[in-house]
Amino acid sequence: MSSVRSYLPEERLEFVTDALEFATRAHEGQSRKSGEPYIQHPIATALYLANIKLDSVTIAAALLHDVLEDTTVSKDQLEKKFGADVARLVDGVTKLRSLDLFTASEMADTAVTPTAEAARAASLRKMLVAMASDIRVVLIKLADRLHNMRTLRHMPEAHQQRIARETMDIYAPLSQRLGMSDIKWQLEDEAFKYLTPRQYKSVSRLINRKRTERELYTDRSIEALTKALEDTGVKCAITGRPKHLYSTYQKLKRYEARGRKFDEIYDLIALRVIVDTVADCYSSLGTVHQMWRPVPGEFDDYIANPKENLYQSLHTSVIGPQGYPLEVQIRTTSMHRVAEDGVAAHWDYKLGGSDDKDPFFDEKLTWLKQLLEWQREMSGDQEYLDSVKTDILRDQVFVYTPAGEVKDLPAGSTPLDFAYRIHTDLGHNAVGALVNARLVPLNTQLKNGDTVEIRKARTPRGPSLDWLNNDLGFLATGGAKSKVRLWFRRQALQSNIKRGHDLLGRELKRLGVRATGDEIASDMGFDHPDDLAEAMGVGQVSLGKVLEAVNRRIKKTAEPEFDRPPDSEPSPERAGIVVMGASNLLTRVAHCCQPVYGDDITGYITRGRGVTVHRTDCSNMRSTDDPDRTVPVAWGHADGNYPARLVINAFDRVGLLRDITNVVSAEHVNIHSMASDEDPHSNSCTVTLTVYTTGVDQLSRLFSRLESLPGIQSVDRLIEG
Repeated sequence: MSSVRSYLPEERLEFVTDALEFATRAHEGQSRKSGEPYIQHPIATALYLANIKLDSVTIAAALLHDVLEDTTVSKDQLEKKFGADVARLVDGVTKLRSLDLFTASEMADTAVTPTAEAARAASLRKMLVAMASDIRVVLIKLADRLHNMRTLRHMPEAHQQRIARETMDIYAPLSQRLGMSDIKWQLEDEAFKYLTPRQYKSVSRLINRKRTERELYTDRSIEALTKALEDTGVKCAITGRPKHLYSTYQKLKRYEARGRKFDEIYDLIALRVIVDTVADCYSSLGTVHQMWRPVPGEFDDYIANPKENLYQSLHTSVIGPQGYPLEVQIRTTSMHRVAEDGVAAHWDYKLGGSDDKDPFFDEKLTWLKQLLEWQREMSGDQEYLDSVKTDILRDQVFVYTPAGEVKDLPAGSTPLDFAYRIHTDLGHNAVGALVNARLVPLNTQLKNGDTVEIRKARTPRGPSLDWLNNDLGFLATGGAKSKVRLWFRRQALQSNIKRGHDLLGRELKRLGVRATGDEIASDMGFDHPDDLAEAMGVGQVSLGKVLEAVNRRIKKTAEPEFDRPPDSEPSPERAGIVVMGASNLLTRVAHCCQPVYGDDITGYITRGRGVTVHRTDCSNMRSTDDPDRTVPVAWGHADGNYPARLVINAFDRVGLLRDITNVVSAEHVNIHSMASDEDPHSNSCTVTLTVYTTGVDQLSRLFSRLESLPGIQSVDRLIEG
């Protein structure tokens, strides 16, 4: 009780004490998986909220948050004993418990069924809507999830993976959106531990190995900066902020992409300068830049331009002592509390507990109202959840209208997303965009500070279905995508079905994949192929999702028949291919038809060269007169790369081959060979290249990206024979 005693008045302290005693009696005799008394969990949940000084109603609700679910206590009893607010909060958190409850069969099976995924999406939707109604519900839920993550080691492994993935995808980003950086990094590090344990241990060892050297470097930097600020008359407190494990892991991946080693990374820590006033913040920034040379393009003023989650601070990167990069954050004491506790730091404003009220508090949380608007507009739970993930739980960029009005958009947004944010009609009829007075494609990613102007068609034209193709990158926000889908839903039903069948048939034929519409529709949870075609026709189901279903079907039917010795590893020549009923046979991919992962294949026994794998429709296999030499084969693991020959017909232009190779490289696809043939009379050319892909899904993405290049007329897979 010492945590609440430090800030609650005596009468409210007694209220919390009564809640603790009530919860202790209600949970008497119950224990957790770890063996500890169950009451330890609600106490830990309430303790976190008490440490960030939430009101007595929230603390009491945290102590009681499991009594409706796990005991015989009713909501009426709670309301009579503790009031309507506590009962409503406990009931709100209780309704979210279905998010954490899985049947034994679901826990035993690492594959999530469509039914289970739909139930989870519905539960998450309830939580987000409840949060928008009273944000204290999700504050309790976040504290509850943090303690569950800290004790997750006592749960089955399948449960650990599911909870950790949900924490990383939903709860950690939600904490960041609420400005609660303290709980965000704890949730990320706990989830990181279970999702990728090998990388977690590796990062931990690397950080510990250089800890002493970094601490000495930090201490010297703090000492020098403290003296410089004191000389200017600024009172400050400076600390060294170590990077957390998951954020360090992300930074390591970025550095590895640039070819840098861990020993070269010295900005794994940052200096945090806490001062009294905003004027001191800018004065301290000047001192920092006088001491150490600032890194160009690495300064952000979140005091003049606060983030949507209320965060304020000055960020700068400098070349610190000994020539190493150093990050410095400067903020006031009140800004620091908001940076750590986010919206929870502002909750006492609503309760009248602070004279330092932010007059724009409600305005800064307008994104919460968006959750309620989507609740009314979107019928599908998964569509709702996808919109929240992209539009709410992603980092934001701030851009300007031509009139100077600031608009916040998720990172990765395009001018087309911006158009839909302004008005639906503007998005539907956008034909061009000016960013910083320069004409750019509609799928250009926006950056902080960009000024965006949209060019609108003179006559209504409606959106393009290509805008929903994720591979082309026209739209990043779920809200904009839902508006495009709604437009297509309003078109004639038969037209949508025909469009979907045409799209699916064309793609499967182009990729050489043979699967019936009934099979694909059934695998994806549709009752009839027309239902799947309609969903594809309106852009609700992407082609990529369909190809994933095709690959899952192939792997599911092939893997149970694996016949590989337990200690053997597939050689590069036979990786991903299994000869049924035999082991240790050399396999190689036929050059005539070049099957890729996902194709229907058969094997042909050659003399002295093992088994050659052909597509089942290869002309060489159809013409063979020795059926005894054919053997059944199947795709195994899709870890290897498989060759595919592509034919690109295009208008000849300067830079065409460069653009093609850039697209292929961006998809991390290796080019084995390339040739081009020009026709000077028609100013056209044919480019033939052999690439190594991981399967038909990657091949489909590559086709989409190549077809979006200027001058490309067609891209097809070449099947010889």
